Amino acid sequence: MTAATDLLTTPLNALHIELGARMVPFAGYSMPVQYPAGLVAEHHHTRSAAGLFDVSHMGQLRLSGHDAAAALESLMPVDVIGLGVHKQRYGLLLNEEGGIIDDLMFVNRDVTNGGDIFVIVNGACKHGDLAHIQQRIGSRCTIEPEFDRALLALQGPQAVTALQRMLPGVEQLVFMTGMATVWQGADLYVTRSGYTGEDGFEISLPAHAAEAFARALLAQPEVKPIGLGARNSLRLEAGLCLYGNDIDTTTTPVEAGLNWAMQKVRRTGGARAGGFPGADKILSQLDGTSPAQRLRVGLVGLERVPVREYVELHNDAGQKVGEVTSGLLAPTADQPVALAYVQAEYAASGTRLNAMVRGKAVPMQVSPLPFVPNRYYRGSSNPSSGSL
Repeated sequence: MTAATDLLTTPLNALHIELGARMVPFAGYSMPVQYPAGLVAEHHHTRSAAGLFDVSHMGQLRLSGHDAAAALESLMPVDVIGLGVHKQRYGLLLNEEGGIIDDLMFVNRDVTNGGDIFVIVNGACKHGDLAHIQQRIGSRCTIEPEFDRALLALQGPQAVTALQRMLPGVEQLVFMTGMATVWQGADLYVTRSGYTGEDGFEISLPAHAAEAFARALLAQPEVKPIGLGARNSLRLEAGLCLYGNDIDTTTTPVEAGLNWAMQKVRRTGGARAGGFPGADKILSQLDGTSPAQRLRVGLVGLERVPVREYVELHNDAGQKVGEVTSGLLAPTADQPVALAYVQAEYAASGTRLNAMVRGKAVPMQVSPLPFVPNRYYRGSSNPSSGSL
């Protein structure tokens, strides 16, 4: 899709244009990359107040039936069956080699009592994901795409203040939980989650209600519109993977540093160990019998030179030992940061490597992730930092 006329639009397209957004092609859609305030201002506003993101290009699916949880679990190395009602979890669709077809979020909306499992997948992958899921488990459960629904994200420390004025009760949610609610007659589903490292919410709603809801949010004093550019810089500072850059069908979850996403019950010795595509390879990488040869790491620049994707990483002997998959000058961290894959022996924190930028060696150092502390809300006893 090259011509603008070939691009799909979200239900907020007219609003983006009215707000002065610069629109770019993304995942087959015309999407706002930034508004007149600009990427850096939008980034800082999200970290300090509340930013509204249109993520309606993403794919929403519903899985229902008595076997839905077990069926979905057969496609991923995560615990689906044991997930509590209105709890959310990060998941990974895998191919037979253990490579990642897509990463996704799913919620158990009381599937065992006639509800469903609500799944959100990446926009560029949604049609392929739907076909994959239907082909693999379509005989075991009912699969209903809801690609016409809108999806908004409200992110930042003041997101809860703004959203609870419109949707009383959302303040009771904690990180990775959800609730159904109604706004002006429209059925919404809200989760306390996001892709920025900040506290925040994602709101699934009918397309016809999206513009009115977005305008009502933007009328709140804390809220400003945020484009894809700042969404990328925020998620990179949070150390979160972008599908197609940092993870893809050639990377396993272990190589990608996503061990935390694979619960013990699905690992060697667990009650439901294995039974997912690529299990032998992934479990042997996890238990160390066949360790991963490359690993995803964070890098910080020791000079103020941005280092972007596809840049090679060399050791002191000038040998290529890795490659950057995402990188930029991080607004909050105030230094160049990157995600990269390196040979396992170079993955230790503090390791120095040279990024080859236009033939010049730019020194970088392996750094723990995230680059900026996460501020997910886990309850009043622990309101601040932590990892996923």
